[in-house]
Amino acid sequence: MKIRRILATAVAAAVTTPVVFLSAAPAFADTKPSPSATQKPAQNEDDKPPTHQELVEAVAKAQAKLDALETERKQVLKDLKDDTMDPALKAEFLAAKEAVKVAEEARKTADQKVVTAQEAFDKLTETSTEEERKLAEKDLADAKKAAEDAVTAKTAADLRLEKAQTACDDARVALARKAELLRRDIVLAEEELAQAEQDLEDFEELSECVEDDAVRIDLSGPETITAGQPAVFSMRVTNTSDRALDLVDVYANASRLILPGEDIDEDTDFMKWSIPVEWSSADVLEWTQVSDEFESIEVGKLAKGAHYDVKLRLTAAADSPAGQGMAFAYAEYENNDGTCGMALDGAHAGFDILAKGDKPKPTPTPTPSPSTSTPAPAPSTGNTGNTHTTQQGGSSSTPVNNGTLAATGANDVLPQLGLAAAGAVALGAGAVFVARRRKAGTQA
Repeated sequence: MKIRRILATAVAAAVTTPVVFLSAAPAFADTKPSPSATQKPAQNEDDKPPTHQELVEAVAKAQAKLDALETERKQVLKDLKDDTMDPALKAEFLAAKEAVKVAEEARKTADQKVVTAQEAFDKLTETSTEEERKLAEKDLADAKKAAEDAVTAKTAADLRLEKAQTACDDARVALARKAELLRRDIVLAEEELAQAEQDLEDFEELSECVEDDAVRIDLSGPETITAGQPAVFSMRVTNTSDRALDLVDVYANASRLILPGEDIDEDTDFMKWSIPVEWSSADVLEWTQVSDEFESIEVGKLAKGAHYDVKLRLTAAADSPAGQGMAFAYAEYENNDGTCGMALDGAHAGFDILAKGDKPKPTPTPTPSPSTSTPAPAPSTGNTGNTHTTQQGGSSSTPVNNGTLAATGANDVLPQLGLAAAGAVALGAGAVFVARRRKAGTQA
């Protein structure tokens, strides 16, 4: 049981419902949302992140499993060394071995009787009576028949011994095979124990970290990207604390938002919405892929008040459908004195995704007023909802939470939707670490 996988699933489950409801924007601008046909029930309790007590129990269970396997394998190896097996098999082997010995002696005795009978028959002369001749012939025939029976008995005894030997050998092979299988199980159990111990260590370590505003992230980029073509976003990481931070890491990801009609359930592969992200900076000039294994962008030491600029290059798959997307970033830090923290605020930037070959729609131009009175206002952006977020294509460093959603169109819905979708639908590093650390903090 891996804590990251469980937490990622939990984060995804927590936000898929609003994603489904809101993915049809701006259709909800003038109407009240109604339940979607694709909405699935909430996930079971088993999908929730583990508590500290559960992690402690998982370590104990993994240790007990490993101990039991090692004890069992030691006994199997001892049985092999001592040639311990089923008593019935060993008894049969000893009996068969004795039967061969008896059969061999009987065969030798029978052969000797044949020799004696043959010698007596050969001593007959012309003066021997008919009765003596018939008796000698009968003795020889009986001796040969006894010898043949002795050979048959010896063959049967040999076959019995061979079968008993094979059965014993099979038992030894079975023990050896069991020892090897147990060895493999022990390797897996050791890995399971190591993972359980690591999960517990991570939980306890993260429980000591704080949530604060020591690191601020600003993220901005184009309002529109085209499937198959790279788009560059700008990210600035600023130390807003009253001290230098020894190690700052940033986690970034991006995702397209769920389209109307796309089903979501506990088996959904959320990675199919993920948009690959690369990064570069003045220190790292080459574009570097942000991995899906929660690999961070290492900013390093950041002096008080200093900032660090990073470029993010997003490339939606060439076959991506038209829709909307969101880039997301989150930061954490560690200091040499053991203190650590995670940002209360994550940054996000929304954008439209054009299918390959599509062109951006021109921005409407306000119609000039024919009179000399005050000019008619430009078309409203519809941004009358949450004023702590920006419209798509802008930048934001608002807290990662579910604020009040506006009911006035896609531009208001998108930032709130993006915070959920980009962080959980793509199962990116930022949101998972936010959930992971916040969960750790509440359970500490």
